This record gives sequence, structure tokens and C-alpha cells, in this order.
Amino acid sequence: MPHIWCAGCGIGSAVGCFIRAIDRTGLNADKMALVSGIGCSGRAAGYVRLDSFHTTHGRAIPFATGLKLANPELNVVVFSGEGDLASIGGNHLIHAARRNIDMTVICINNFNYGMTGGQLGPTTPLDARSATSPYGNYEPPFNLPRLVAAAGATFVARWTVFHLRQLERCIAEALVKPGFSFVEVIAHCPTAYGRLNKQGQGVDGLRYYKEKSVVRNGADPSEADIGMSGPILVGKFIDIERPTFWNNYMQVSNKAQKK
Repeated sequence: MPHIWCAGCGIGSAVGCFIRAIDRTGLNADKMALVSGIGCSGRAAGYVRLDSFHTTHGRAIPFATGLKLANPELNVVVFSGEGDLASIGGNHLIHAARRNIDMTVICINNFNYGMTGGQLGPTTPLDARSATSPYGNYEPPFNLPRLVAAAGATFVARWTVFHLRQLERCIAEALVKPGFSFVEVIAHCPTAYGRLNKQGQGVDGLRYYKEKSVVRNGADPSEADIGMSGPILVGKFIDIERPTFWNNYMQVSNKAQKK
């Protein structure tokens, strides 16, 4: 399939897992909507045969929220990068988790704004080099699993693009989980972040993830910080139940109509 991603980029592998996860769940593709923002990961919306929407920068989640509330029967998925979701769209991310909007968010984290030249992003590790931090990052990065878990997400997981089978199963589980599900996918960017930090090509990135990943299902997300030299904690961290936004809305709506 022709695509825009660079050789060795991990985003295509994550998209493949997402497509296979849909098959695994048996969900009706006609009842699914895929929403993306801007950036390398955001192009995924153009490569799948679903009702898909490529929205403005940072606004994928509010767009997806509107879709879900207008048609609660839809299975709504947001597929975008960490710069789009956690920086420019960071406010939407935490409030969607707080409200427990029934959607699945697949966040590709490659630690930089790859499409626009490799600038510093919200998850760039301390001391990492980027186009705008040539002597090393001094801003503390977000730990995304910890952020969304603290905000109220009911399903939180992280895998790398080395863990394709685990990632596929995890996305399938997230797709059928009621409430706000968040799957972080660590993916290499050999063209920008990887080059600036001397991490080699795509296969070197996979080898790094294999060596540095520590699988620990049920781990406290506060322990999932990522530094320049690892380790990378992966697994399903959070899987809890609580009423969704729609459940709460309907409860109040029914109460109001009885008065």
C-alpha cells in the first residue's frame, strides 16, 4: 500500500495491529468511525476503509466526542500521535478521560514532532536531542499512562511496535471495553528522533525495544516513566469499571423527564 511513512517508521506496524484487532473482535466496520489529528500518525485515517475523519491539530478527541454523542451506537476510535493528543490536544485528552467518554484512543508515541522536522514534544525524554533541543531536553516529559489513569481512564495499556501480537490483542480488548480506553504505542522515528539520538534504523529500534522492555501487567502507571536509556514498562496497567458519560447523562435525563 502506498503511504507517506519513512522507511523503518513504526506507525505502519501499529496500523496493521489495529486492522487485525478489528477482525479479531468481529465488530461491524459499518458501525465504526476512525478519527485522527495532524501528524505522521494522523495519516492512518486515510488508509483504512472505515468512516474516517482527518481533523485539525489537537482536535481529534472533541471531534470524536461529538460523533459518539450524536450516534451512541458507533464504535469511535481516535488514532493519532503524542504531540497531537497530549500537547496541542492535551486538555481534550484529560477531560475525555475524566468524563469517561466511550471511545478508544490509540496514541503513537515516537517522542517528537516527526512530520515537521523532529521538534521537542510532550514526551521527549530528559536529555534527548531534538531539532529544538540540540543540547538535550530539560523539560520533564509526560508519562502518558499515568496522566490518563489519573484523569479517570478505565483501560490503560502500553506496548511497543516490537510487541505486535500483544498490541493486537490489547487493541481488540480496548475496542470492546466500555468507557475511555487508552493504548500507548511506543514507535521509533529513525528519520528525526532516532537520527538525532543516534538510535540507528528501524531494525535497531526494534532491537532496542526488545532489550529494554519490561512486561508487567497491572503495574502502577506512576512507575512507567521513560528515560533515554530505558527501561520501558509495558503491559495492561488499568482495567476498571465505572459509568460512562452517556450512562450518567441518560440517568439525569430520565430523572429530569419525570419531573
